[in-house]
Amino acid sequence: MENIEMRLAAKDWQAITTELHDKGFVIVRDVMHRQECDALIAAYGASDTYRKTISMQRYRFGRGEYKYFRYPLPGLITALREKVYAEIAPVANQWMQELRIDNRFPATHQEMKKRCWEYGQREPTVLILKYGEGDFNTLHRDLYGEVYFPLQAVFMLNQVGKDYTGGEFVITEQIPRAQSKANVLTPDRGDMVIFTTNFRPENGTRGHYRVQMRHGVSPLHGGNRHSLGILFHDGLS
Repeated sequence: MENIEMRLAAKDWQAITTELHDKGFVIVRDVMHRQECDALIAAYGASDTYRKTISMQRYRFGRGEYKYFRYPLPGLITALREKVYAEIAPVANQWMQELRIDNRFPATHQEMKKRCWEYGQREPTVLILKYGEGDFNTLHRDLYGEVYFPLQAVFMLNQVGKDYTGGEFVITEQIPRAQSKANVLTPDRGDMVIFTTNFRPENGTRGHYRVQMRHGVSPLHGGNRHSLGILFHDGLS
């Protein structure tokens, strides 16, 4: 765990959080090593690691499959969840202040998890997603209950252009009284994308207002694509 913590500590979090605040998303390069990515992919078929498997096509979420981890989470994932949360919680609180929302988030992930559990949200929402040729994920938001943290992260576990083609990460912005804007990202293996769960603030002539945002994955042209999704709030089921 020392290695991943040292890697995260070495990142320029001032620059990262500034971009995250302003755009609602940011790519952080080279967070996970190839061996860590490969280990997560290899464990996809484990029988004692996950609590639930979801077929996207069955629920009309797209096409592909994902699995929710059960507690206790693997040490690598726990470290990522706790360390990244501590760095981005100030951004979440700044957003709440700018949008005049009467809600503030605790400084540590342990406190955030405790808040979720007080509302009956006790199931981990960390998941690993698997896509094959033609698979995709429709535009959506990940809330999971009354209590949710407004930022989340996804880690790419395969190498784009080598292991798969297509499958871009898409984030859309709906600005009031305007057409939607699409941001198309191509993070590589080991990269982390931090992005809004629901909305971000934008400063207008009359103060800050909400820009509604959704995310998804475009269809794969070929190959296989795995990603690790980390949400910082727990869910009801």
